[in-house]
Amino acid sequence: MSALPLNSQNLPYPDPLHPIIVHFVIAMVFFSFFCDVVGYFTRNVRLFEVSFWNMFVAAIAIFLAIIFGQFEAGLAQAQKAAQSTLNYHTVLGWSLGAIVAAIAAWRFVIRNRSTRKVPPAYLGAATFLVCLVFLQVYLGSKLFWVYGLHVEPVVQALKQGVSP
Repeated sequence: MSALPLNSQNLPYPDPLHPIIVHFVIAMVFFSFFCDVVGYFTRNVRLFEVSFWNMFVAAIAIFLAIIFGQFEAGLAQAQKAAQSTLNYHTVLGWSLGAIVAAIAAWRFVIRNRSTRKVPPAYLGAATFLVCLVFLQVYLGSKLFWVYGLHVEPVVQALKQGVSP
């Protein structure tokens, strides 16, 4: 069995897929939270339905993001300085997968019991989730913008043995 041919970004396909899927998940989680908060204060039941479906799709898509993230992280030639951030990003990513799935399940139960309101405890948990997502965004941004994971000039420098 031969190894996959890698491009100048150290990937077997044209561009990293993890960030594309992740941005979709981030948007779905944030929009779900926004709809729940606005729906809570305006008592607009339709916003609760929008929120549920956003969280439901996010709960599925986050696992695709994790799978591609693990695959692409395995192909990355991360600098030693980036390793702790990458490890933290990985652990938080898997944790977020479980948390988003749990919150989506909780949201499903709330939806089936009553579509007229969302309990404040759920909004608190969703607020905590949004804070964790912000932290994860920070870590992912740091991996890209500071350490240059899968950024062509950084990949090329590392292949030549030059520390960027």
